[in-house]
Amino acid sequence: MKKEYDLSKMKARKNPYASKKKAVGINLSSSVIDYFKKLSDECGLPYQTLIDLYLKDCVKSKRKIKLDWVA
Repeated sequence: MKKEYDLSKMKARKNPYASKKKAVGINLSSSVIDYFKKLSDECGLPYQTLIDLYLKDCVKSKRKIKLDWVA
C-alpha cells in the first residue's frame, strides 16, 4: 500500500445504504441487551445487528406477540 494517496481526484458518492435503516431510540431491559450481547460474542456480529435481524425475521414470518395479562 502506498504511504500517501491523492484523494483530490475522487468523486463524491452518496452512501447507497444510508436510507436503508433509520435510527430510533428504544428502551430495552438489561436482560434483553445482555442476551443479545452474549449471542454477539458467540457469532461475531454486533448485538444491534442481531436485534435487527431478529426483528426482520419477525416481520418476514408475520410473528405476533401473545400477551396474557394476569390480574
